[in-house]
Amino acid sequence: MKRSRTDVCVVGGGAAGMMAAITAADAGAEVVLLERGDRLGAKLRITGKGRCNVTNDCSPTEVLENVTGGAKFLNAAVRGFPPERVMDFFEQAGVPLKTERGNRVFPQSDRASDIAECLERLMREAGVRVENARATGVTLEGGALRSVETPSGSVECSAAVICTGGLSYPKTGSTGDGYAIARSVGHTIVPPRASLVPLECRDGYCERMQGLSLRNVKITLTGSKSGKLYEELGEAQFTHFGMTGPLILSASAHMRGEDESYALHIDFKPGLDAEALDARILRDFSKNLNREFKNSLDELAPRLLIPVLVERSGIPPETRVNSVTRQQRRALVALMKDYLVDITSKRPIDEAVVTAGGVALGEIDPSSMRSRLVQGLYFAGEVLDLDAYTGGFNLQIAWSTGRLAGLKAAKSIIEGRN
Repeated sequence: MKRSRTDVCVVGGGAAGMMAAITAADAGAEVVLLERGDRLGAKLRITGKGRCNVTNDCSPTEVLENVTGGAKFLNAAVRGFPPERVMDFFEQAGVPLKTERGNRVFPQSDRASDIAECLERLMREAGVRVENARATGVTLEGGALRSVETPSGSVECSAAVICTGGLSYPKTGSTGDGYAIARSVGHTIVPPRASLVPLECRDGYCERMQGLSLRNVKITLTGSKSGKLYEELGEAQFTHFGMTGPLILSASAHMRGEDESYALHIDFKPGLDAEALDARILRDFSKNLNREFKNSLDELAPRLLIPVLVERSGIPPETRVNSVTRQQRRALVALMKDYLVDITSKRPIDEAVVTAGGVALGEIDPSSMRSRLVQGLYFAGEVLDLDAYTGGFNLQIAWSTGRLAGLKAAKSIIEGRN
């Protein structure tokens, strides 16, 4: 590449980076995008299990309510490019969308590649030049950006937008390059940590129930110091290492204290209070009064859960149901309404859907995504200390911050010329 010159250099060809490049080019700037990997949108292509949960069809306020870190900072970006406009953007670009349960928006084709290829096409049409190169740093002159450096040369530019992602899914190129660049010019990096990640449990019970999917359960996350941190209805799954599923991923976003222990409380029957559940158990028992307790829960619980309930209830398995005492039933009810899973740790950060932590938000202007420390330097997407629940909210952050950064970077240059 040697030495080249452009108006805006975008570093990173993911969701935020491609949106920033398209927006800057459409605003009249000459744009070069640097992508270290062999393919643009590598992580985007595998999001939503390959279907790509593009956004969530909700209001800007609801988006911000689902941001677990940095909601106030995102106010301008999300309101400037809310879900409604994101959906219009892709549909006008030829990608029909659909809205599913929980207001989650997907391509009608169920192919994440349609979103990535749409962005690639829009970049080509806007005249964005894509270079396969890894940014290793930036050069400053008088406190202002002068160029972006790569092993094969430098890109002189008036503005650079760093969109290198976090540390999750490193095989897609998210290896923390942006943190090093930001740190080299004086930015603070909030220590990266896994967010939206499965949780580990070593009590042996989860492993015995691996593969069991739970629907319409209530999960409550508690911390030893913080008390109740999260509570929601939805889906979860037991695995050989612990638990995963939408509720578990969202709960993990609240586990921020390194010196705190955490536990999950599962209510298997959230639609019934303790009294109603006891009545339900009595009705089931009355159908087979001489059956052994261990064989009496078929209508109450899934097959893989039953042996664990029997064991943890403390009721001898061979007890005839007509001999189960009221106190024993209460123990079973209490277990089903508050099944405790002690969490030992999160899964590794490279298994996380998103990375929490990153460039400190106090050092970034939220109205433009521009660095407060270096003139001409902008940040967008997961490289920032931002994260949200599952449901399309993290991609919404990428679209909103990428568009704002690209727009403001281009405008600063064009206004400077005029």
